[in-house]
Amino acid sequence: MKFADETFFKNIRDFLTVYLPKQKCYSENTVRSYKISLNLFIEYLTNTLELPLHKLSFEHMRIESIANFLDWLQTERSCSASTRNQRLMAIRSFLKYATGKNPAIVSLRAEIGNIPIQKSPEKIVEFLSEPALKALLAQPDHNRDIGIRDSFFMTLMYDTAARCQEMLNLEWKDFELDTPSPYVRLLGKGNKVRTVPLMDKTVQFLHFYAERFHTGSSLKDERPVFYTIIHSKQNRMSPDTVARFMQKHGEAARLKCLDMPERIHPHQLRHTRAIHLYRSGFPLALLAEYLGHVHVETTRVYAYADTEMKRAAIRKADPDNLAVQEIPIWKGDDEMIKKLYGLK
Repeated sequence: MKFADETFFKNIRDFLTVYLPKQKCYSENTVRSYKISLNLFIEYLTNTLELPLHKLSFEHMRIESIANFLDWLQTERSCSASTRNQRLMAIRSFLKYATGKNPAIVSLRAEIGNIPIQKSPEKIVEFLSEPALKALLAQPDHNRDIGIRDSFFMTLMYDTAARCQEMLNLEWKDFELDTPSPYVRLLGKGNKVRTVPLMDKTVQFLHFYAERFHTGSSLKDERPVFYTIIHSKQNRMSPDTVARFMQKHGEAARLKCLDMPERIHPHQLRHTRAIHLYRSGFPLALLAEYLGHVHVETTRVYAYADTEMKRAAIRKADPDNLAVQEIPIWKGDDEMIKKLYGLK
């Protein structure tokens, strides 16, 4: 069977196996996201438009096909605007790469550049109130090993404001404890490493956890800090395991704390730590570095969330809907004023 345009598939292969992981040094998760995007587009062409796979070529990446594909994602697969934009950016990135190899398709890249990014609604980050956080951390049973594991995982995740995958990637060699200021190295998005200080109580808990789960092991080895045992073999803990025990402890905490949300997920601990640091006076630029954000703008969501929470509290305390003199969110923020008036 002959392919209509063999260079099309060769470019996809080289893009996913050479360019992204080896030249751009993107992480496995990022490469997987690009692969999913391209696979979805091919699925749309072959299943929805009924085009034979071997007949696909760059000609099928015209603006009409891409635009219809993006609409299909939202109507048939119920994808959000942010997911739609992510798929579009992956296709744009592939065409940018392919254009360098095939100058004849430069017009395709220009066409796709005319498809606008779809504006997605502002999201209020989900975080826990202080009573809810205390209730959650109090649920694991320290008389059981699994309770100690769950408790230490949540404590360390909150202390470091780490992403769930960053926690699961941790190995003992990532900790530096023999220093006046202990810290841990986190492997974040794009394989970028950042160092995060550890609180004294967290370091004490770490040693207690190590005695139970890593007896006799060196704190310099490459074994995963968090693991599960399947068929008598240690395996790196999965995100599903974390989601399960956090939901379990969240449901138990909800019986004792009315502030506990109905749905608990690991990222809430990261958001909660970020909110607490922001309220304690952490500058946004420093908070962005602490969280591993490339752009400070990404971190501004915590300032917005904090303001919205205060506004909701004012309304809740004012049952008669009396007029309350609120401080405008833009006051003293020239950049926000420019955005409000379309200048940015």
